[in-house]
Amino acid sequence: MSATDLPRNLALLGVAGVLTFASTAWSQQASSPNITEADLARARRQQPQIKDADIERAKRANRMPSEAELARVPIQSMPRIDALPQPATAGQPVDLEALAKGYERAVGSPLQQGALAVGPGLMIFVSFSMPEPTLERLVDQAARSRAVLVIRGFVNGSLKETVARVKGLIGNRKVGFQIDPQAFDRFAVSSTPTFVLVRDGAVPSDCGGNTCFASDAFVSVVGDVSLDYALEYFQRSAPSFNRDAAVFLKRLKG
Repeated sequence: MSATDLPRNLALLGVAGVLTFASTAWSQQASSPNITEADLARARRQQPQIKDADIERAKRANRMPSEAELARVPIQSMPRIDALPQPATAGQPVDLEALAKGYERAVGSPLQQGALAVGPGLMIFVSFSMPEPTLERLVDQAARSRAVLVIRGFVNGSLKETVARVKGLIGNRKVGFQIDPQAFDRFAVSSTPTFVLVRDGAVPSDCGGNTCFASDAFVSVVGDVSLDYALEYFQRSAPSFNRDAAVFLKRLKG
């Protein structure tokens, strides 16, 4: 081989190397396995099959508790109101107006939620300083007519005393009872008992952070009278409230 033939031979070797690499790559690609239908069928046969016996065995291993076992589970008792922690300001008067405003901002009052828009509302504003026979009569009539009793605040500023007083007054009767100092201002209640009838469909509005109703949306009367007398008085003195008063009179006399 002459010196002049060396570059030419190296070039030929380079071309041969490229051809050899390409041939090797092609042969490796050509030798990749092809997945056939037989391969798929074999893979399906190798998958575990869940049978009824397997399900029954799992049920036995993770069974539901029996009635006897459930009966042995202790039932949580009702919380005791008298065991609730006392506020840090114990011994000081509770600001019920601030409490009521905070509650309305948090969850909205029933009036703000339009609770009276689905029917007339009847509230009886009372206090525990009223004669006991009067309170007993109004509680009984409120239970039958589904009126709501409203008081201004806590007895002696104590939630515990208030709950005990209300429970002793209501007994087993189902009566709506609310502590709402703002309602006294909303309906200009200055003495008890006061009866307030709110028209069906009345919608409250915002009045400087409070809620109020238009003057023609409710009627009220003050005096130590029975609930039926107050309702009949509304019918006589405010004929436009005749149908609203009749709803509660029907329940009361039914």
